[in-house]
Amino acid sequence: MSDTAHTHQEDEFHSRLDTGMWLKLFRRARAMPRYLVPLIATAIFIAAAETTLSFMNKWVIDGVDRLGRDAPFALYITAFLALAALTSGGVWVFIEMAGNLSNRLAHDIRRDGFDRLQELEFAFYDTRPVGWLISRLTSDCDRLARIIAWGTLDIVWGSVFVTMIAAALLWINWRLGLIVLSVLPPLAFVSYWFQKRMLLSAREIRKYNSRITAGYNESIQGVRTTKTLVREAANLGEFKELTTRMLDASVRNARQSSLYYPIVATLGALAGGLALWHGGVLVNTRFLGADFTVGTLILCVQLAGMFFHPINQMARILTEMQAAQAAGERVLGLLATEPKIKDGPAVLERVKAEEPKAANRADGNTPPISALSRSVRIPPAPDGLPARIDTVEFRDVTFRYENGPVVLQNFNLTVRAGDTIALVGPSGGGKSTIVSLVCRFYEPVSGSILINGIDYRERPLQWFQSQLGIVLQAPHLFKGSVRENIRYGRLGATDAEIENAARLVNAHGFITQLDRGYDTEVGAGGNRLSTGQKQLISFARALLADPQIFVMDEATSSIDTETEQLIQRGLETVFAGRISFVIAHRLSTIRNAARILVIGRGRIEESGTHAELLARRGHYHELYTSQFKRERLEAALNE
Repeated sequence: MSDTAHTHQEDEFHSRLDTGMWLKLFRRARAMPRYLVPLIATAIFIAAAETTLSFMNKWVIDGVDRLGRDAPFALYITAFLALAALTSGGVWVFIEMAGNLSNRLAHDIRRDGFDRLQELEFAFYDTRPVGWLISRLTSDCDRLARIIAWGTLDIVWGSVFVTMIAAALLWINWRLGLIVLSVLPPLAFVSYWFQKRMLLSAREIRKYNSRITAGYNESIQGVRTTKTLVREAANLGEFKELTTRMLDASVRNARQSSLYYPIVATLGALAGGLALWHGGVLVNTRFLGADFTVGTLILCVQLAGMFFHPINQMARILTEMQAAQAAGERVLGLLATEPKIKDGPAVLERVKAEEPKAANRADGNTPPISALSRSVRIPPAPDGLPARIDTVEFRDVTFRYENGPVVLQNFNLTVRAGDTIALVGPSGGGKSTIVSLVCRFYEPVSGSILINGIDYRERPLQWFQSQLGIVLQAPHLFKGSVRENIRYGRLGATDAEIENAARLVNAHGFITQLDRGYDTEVGAGGNRLSTGQKQLISFARALLADPQIFVMDEATSSIDTETEQLIQRGLETVFAGRISFVIAHRLSTIRNAARILVIGRGRIEESGTHAELLARRGHYHELYTSQFKRERLEAALNE
């Protein structure tokens, strides 16, 4: 699935180093002046100290050359020790600051990325595999934070050091300075040539790394299917192809780096050699009147040699930035992705206007919503409009998934509080699309979905979705205890409310028989429980939230008959007073529904009660009788 999506993402990237992107990331570091300012200050100090050290060498050499044993050696030693102590202190400060900055940046980027992932609509996840997203929030975040912190140090230190050295060489002897600086144009050309190639190979590495992470995720999740279909060898072959491509890209990138650094080092050695040659000529002519001492010659050679050390460091940072740019583009792309389903300006204004009123209400005195009854009042909606949902209406709704065919065309439906609407029909007919639109996981392409006569896009998204209770075919439990998983429906619920919700859906009996009752750990994804037990817990969780709209998406299709009967006995309580949508695989689940809709090709083909639809002897009659015969046959075979 993901190759197309990944390719699309790669095509959006820049073909060269994007300074604008790195400046955006650097702005995050600027928001931490407590660490950034000392980091920059110590980088400048270290550059000045290293330049000063070369001049101190000249001072000592010329002093000994002139005074011999009478030179002030104690003064020299004291000066060198003082400079070494100050330099060591500076190094400690920048290591401390860079480490703090790096870790805090990684923390903030991860937090913002996770927050954005929770805001994004379902359509975003339709084209992004899990591995792609995991890579963004783990390795990519760490890499970017490290480069921003330590790269800032090296770039500031390197640029200041290079500037000081160049100024010193030109001040000592402008001809000598120009000779050393003459190697900069070829260095710039070499850097530009390698930059483009290393950037492309680094981007390939990140691309295949994301696909490999996705491959791990899919293989672990689908390990049972793999083993039952004996697909191990085939899966290994496909995975090996991905890792081979990443290996090729990694070797190519390493080869480019291994060529780039020696070329830069060679140019540095060339500059030092030229400085030594020209300086030697000047020393030889000093007896003819030129004021160029041996100490000055050694100073120039040292400066010429040191000149390319910071350039090497900055070249290394440049290489790392090239390698990490793909990660930066992806992370910033994720952070910059605006949710397509979000509150509009008018909704935000209404919510903001209601904030003072909400603050004036008694803090914590609003009665909690009870999982037992609809008689307890519903807390006010944050936009000041009626909080009780009395009707949900589809009005001329047309919908298609991105780049897909039309799923619903001019669809109309009105549901009132207390109604249970059952949706049946063939796969792909539009049943799940209808409930996804009701839940505002997607929004209509045209037409409107109205809540109490108001387009639900004019109500706060978070408030509306907090009124939903959803039970899916494959329930998901989080790692933790049974109690914690039920409480996930309403974090402020008491233990008594949790147990009441479990009793209402007939889950209390099996929970009390577990080793530690409600405190039993369910394992990752609930793998320590059966599918039926997980389903009952998910029912209790949804009921605890006391939703005004309840959705069951084939929630009983993968459980045994005994568990289904337990659930059915609790459905009457669950549905009481609520708007309920039930997508049913087992038609016996929906015989008591107020209205049954047969959905096919995105429209309502039949509508009525169970008895009315059977009497019509249409599509529903055919579905029901064929399923009834099949269940009778299965029961007879089991006996």
